[in-house]
Amino acid sequence: MMTTMHSHSPLLTRYRWKTTLWILLAAWSWSAASQAQDVAPLAPTPVPEVVPPPPMPQPVALPQLSTGQLIQLASLVGKDAVAQGLSDTPPAVPTDNDGLVRAALDHAKAVHSGRLAEADFQRDWAMRPTAYDPLPAFRNAVASDRLAAWIASLPPPYAGYDTLVAGLARYRAIAAADGWTMMTPGPELAFGMTGARVTALRRRLAVEDLQVTGSGDRFDASLLEAVRRAQRRYGLNPSGKVGAQTLAALNVPVDARIRQIKANMERWRWLPPELAKNRVQVNIAAAVLTLFDGDAPVLSMKAVTGRPGDETPMISSQIHSIVLNPPWNVPSGIANRELWPKEKASPGYLVRNGFRIIEAPDGTKRLQQSSERSALGKFKFDFANAFSVYLHDTPAQSGFARFDRLASHGCVRLEKPAVLAKALMSSTPEWTPDAIDKAVATGKTVRAKVADPVAVYLLYWTAFANPAGQVSFRSDPYTWDGTLATKIEARSARQALAAR
Repeated sequence: MMTTMHSHSPLLTRYRWKTTLWILLAAWSWSAASQAQDVAPLAPTPVPEVVPPPPMPQPVALPQLSTGQLIQLASLVGKDAVAQGLSDTPPAVPTDNDGLVRAALDHAKAVHSGRLAEADFQRDWAMRPTAYDPLPAFRNAVASDRLAAWIASLPPPYAGYDTLVAGLARYRAIAAADGWTMMTPGPELAFGMTGARVTALRRRLAVEDLQVTGSGDRFDASLLEAVRRAQRRYGLNPSGKVGAQTLAALNVPVDARIRQIKANMERWRWLPPELAKNRVQVNIAAAVLTLFDGDAPVLSMKAVTGRPGDETPMISSQIHSIVLNPPWNVPSGIANRELWPKEKASPGYLVRNGFRIIEAPDGTKRLQQSSERSALGKFKFDFANAFSVYLHDTPAQSGFARFDRLASHGCVRLEKPAVLAKALMSSTPEWTPDAIDKAVATGKTVRAKVADPVAVYLLYWTAFANPAGQVSFRSDPYTWDGTLATKIEARSARQALAAR
């Protein structure tokens, strides 16, 4: 007798559940397999390439010196550090081979290209020393036993630097002899006067000027000439009368003069290994331009350079063109500080002075002064630089009569721009002196390209000497001497601390 299963029996329920699960699994497997035919297989995970670490830099093998070379090099470095103004007394140097060699290489870098790091330079000290590795030449000097010649080859190869080395030695000798006594303030000293202050003046001048002759307390003709020589050395009006300005220059302590000489020697080390033989050179502090032809000065003229706050930067470049009858595109800083306020105070000022307002597409306004009234005069000498400065003419000729000629916004105004333009165009056939005169006379703006671009150097010399070691000084209008000396001293102190 067959037994009929009840539809709700546990056995049937488990059977149906297993059957259903099997069907679902089979359907899922079939669907997944079908979809897999349309999907690209996963790319295998790439195995990262094993890059070996860069090899550790191997220490540079330094030359091995003989016993005689060790003694000689230690003596040479010590003496040269004093002569080059790096130290006032011979520095202690290591006695072991590698330590002494490293000290000599550090000395070479300091003498050849200065002691500042890149971070120490101000932006407007745009003259930078070229990269220099002293090791190859030092190796040759050791191999050929010519260490003295190697030391002698390190300083900048310029007569201007050599004369400062002689000047430094002279002022150190003055300092060793107790320098000079400060002049006491009082009424202006002049020719014909007598007294103790005149005696003191003669004694003071004799310390720096070997030409001072005579004795006594009378302001005679020889003392008059000595005063004028001193005033020329200090960049003052050579009136022969000793007033407040001359007294201030005479009372600068000898130690401050030595520090000033050292700062200028340091700036010489920033120059390229060779200056262009044909060049325009501007001494910013003295406000003088000199033209060199074949490395010989052939033209000199007064200039007006940047006033403190609008410093003329130290740069080197090339004059590539001269703009005749240039308009003046006024820098926004000058317009905002000086011209817009004048227009507000006196409406119509801009029109009366030849300015026109130019609106830019963005709505800003700038000023341009027409060539007929341009503050740039008739000549503008263009050269590439990051400061938008240039050499130019000026209708304000009275500024050249002053002895203190730091009065511009940073550009360099020239006393004789036409003479300079004709000299620079001497190798450009289409721009003869007559052609230049005619173009200027038209009043039209013309850009004349210089066939052979001429190097231009804007330099800051506050101490410079003649071949006899007689040093001329200028004031430090931008305080760059003091800033530079402080930076050098700070870096030297950090290096000394790190070496302990």
